[in-house]
Amino acid sequence: MAGELEAGDCWIALSLAQLSGLILTGRVGKHTDELAQDLISSTEGKTDCKEWGTDGWQGYRRVLPDEVDHYISKVLTQRLERTNGTLRQQTGRWHRRQNKFGKLWEQTKITLRLVISYFNWIWRHSCLGTTAAQRAELTARPWTWNDIATYPTLL
Repeated sequence: MAGELEAGDCWIALSLAQLSGLILTGRVGKHTDELAQDLISSTEGKTDCKEWGTDGWQGYRRVLPDEVDHYISKVLTQRLERTNGTLRQQTGRWHRRQNKFGKLWEQTKITLRLVISYFNWIWRHSCLGTTAAQRAELTARPWTWNDIATYPTLL
């Protein structure tokens, strides 16, 4: 049972700001109501949005607060699914049919943090020419890895 929590059946859940495409948070875990609750809790305070667009998975319906308008639609999740595809294709350890496919959750959590930083601050949308952080008006220019590594943070 202990190994079950460390390897296999590992889902990556993301919350995304619809207008800018900024990834607000990401969580790793089993596909359970607890994963949905953790994603929702970690998103709170990062946006004042009271609308969630999700796919048809019922876990969100069960855990979203009553004051949130919940829309179930593939149209509303299209941008998120495209982001998932971009992240998966750019991250070798998430290619499912590769020898390097990541199976350990802790490694996946660390990789997810790096990938979100890259996607939000460094990666430029091919058509828009801007990063998600620029579209969210968090920065005036794309960042570099050096910018991320030297940004002052509290430990």
